[in-house]
Amino acid sequence: MTEEERRQIEEKVAQARERIAEAAAAAGRRPEDITLVAATKMNDADRVRAAIAAGVDVCGENRVQELLEKYEQHAYDGCPLHFIGTLQTNKVKYLIGKVSLIESVSSLKLARVIDKEAEKAGIRQDILLEVNIGREESKLGIDPDELFSVTEQIAELEHVRVRGLMAIPPKPQPNQEKTLYFDRMSKLFIDISAKKYDNITMDCLSMGMSADYTEAISCGATIVRLGTAIFGARHY
Repeated sequence: MTEEERRQIEEKVAQARERIAEAAAAAGRRPEDITLVAATKMNDADRVRAAIAAGVDVCGENRVQELLEKYEQHAYDGCPLHFIGTLQTNKVKYLIGKVSLIESVSSLKLARVIDKEAEKAGIRQDILLEVNIGREESKLGIDPDELFSVTEQIAELEHVRVRGLMAIPPKPQPNQEKTLYFDRMSKLFIDISAKKYDNITMDCLSMGMSADYTEAISCGATIVRLGTAIFGARHY
């Protein structure tokens, strides 16, 4: 990558930090309580390293194969790594021991597979439960009405630990509040936290991406996942 590209990433991370700080202050929160995840999909190892050098808190990868390739290139060295994309059960084994948090656990079945693979590795894997907050047929995730039941069952697994919730809400309709789905996620997060399940530590609410992360912060997000706001538009 060029020095100009490196400088642009540095500037965009700084701008994101400023907006996070402003949104946190407006919500009466501390900026340091918001984790900035760089969504690194389709960005090569050099661009990932540039984002780390610019001060992102975490790298978040969407695709297992891409993660493995960059992992071998030591792209994530010095930075925690989350998996934030759709995860197939047959790919779980490749993530265990490499990622500190799997944010996109969309079903009880997937949680059980993670538990099994974590047991083999002799570790306890931190996870977030992905909620299909908009009940969209095109998206994976746990239905909000089933979340408490699923959470109770996952709490019984010995080799995973639920750290919180994650969502990719639909875009609100013109007549809807921009924070509608974020507000619903925040309420679910608070309600589950109040239950005080064993094996569950509710300290992560991952929601908000490049187009809406300030709104997510206003509703209690502790993790925001930024791709284009850091790296620019992706070219598919």
